[in-house]
Amino acid sequence: MLRDAMIIMECSRIFSLPMSIFSWLVVFVFALIASGNAFYGILSLIGICFAHLGTNVIDDYFDYKSLIKQVDFDKAEYLKNSQKTKCRYLISGMLSEADVIKLGVLYFAGAFLIGIFLFAKCGMGVAYFALAGGIIGVIYPFVSRFCLSELAVALTYGPIMFGGIYYVMTGIFLKEALLLCIPTMFIAVVLLYIHSVMDFEYDLKEEHWTIANRFDSQLDSLIVLKILLICAYASVILLCAFDILDWQIFLSYLTIPLAVDLYKSMKEFACNPEDEPEHKWYHFPMEKIEIFRLRNESAFMVRMFQSRNLMIYFSLFLVLGIILSSAI
Repeated sequence: MLRDAMIIMECSRIFSLPMSIFSWLVVFVFALIASGNAFYGILSLIGICFAHLGTNVIDDYFDYKSLIKQVDFDKAEYLKNSQKTKCRYLISGMLSEADVIKLGVLYFAGAFLIGIFLFAKCGMGVAYFALAGGIIGVIYPFVSRFCLSELAVALTYGPIMFGGIYYVMTGIFLKEALLLCIPTMFIAVVLLYIHSVMDFEYDLKEEHWTIANRFDSQLDSLIVLKILLICAYASVILLCAFDILDWQIFLSYLTIPLAVDLYKSMKEFACNPEDEPEHKWYHFPMEKIEIFRLRNESAFMVRMFQSRNLMIYFSLFLVLGIILSSAI
């Protein structure tokens, strides 16, 4: 039973959940300070996590179906490639196609039932946000093949999540909540873009078009990463300029060393994708790193953890800034 649960969590890419949890935390605290309903906010998080995992599973399923249609596809050769972790459980036979579809349906069913409950309790506004998020979740496996992954993630982790959570908790639409989403929205897109850069060659071979592989090389594509990181930190200024929060939100700037390290790490990867980047004390946590080393996956996963941890710390400092801004 435990082994089955571990397989399901790995196949669902549960390590990516902090992307949803910490984005949610920012608007949750913002709405809570405005006397928002904490129970509805927490229930929304559960629904968001279900939808996130369901999208991961269905995305893998369609990627797998696309892979096996390729005339030169060889399962044994594909499984030798330690970097390509997506679809491995399908290709290796760990789970069947039917199992993956059932798992995806269960995740989306959980999100749907929570959405129905919140619709009944909070009103019509829930339907608008849930419909927008649901549509993106369903079409993501297709739009992600045409340079639209980043836009889909930006909409989901930006106005849809922040507007929806604030509405569920307070019963009102607030434009300030939409402005609040901008910094974390850029950081969420950074996490996805890191993955696209590292999958540069593989996506090209699979005819999976991304913003990253529209450039001539991985190194050239890092200009977009630089722009995303600059926009994330610059947009924090807007929260003060529009008098949404006070100077305490600049605590998020304490994560700039993490952002710089991430950019340097990606430059190293572009030159030598086999090298594992230097670890610093503030790069924690990096769970199961020894296992990834044994699998020759550490160079890839360490950078994924770096980008994920940047999002975690950036969001936590932003939350601290929100609390301090409201307390003073």
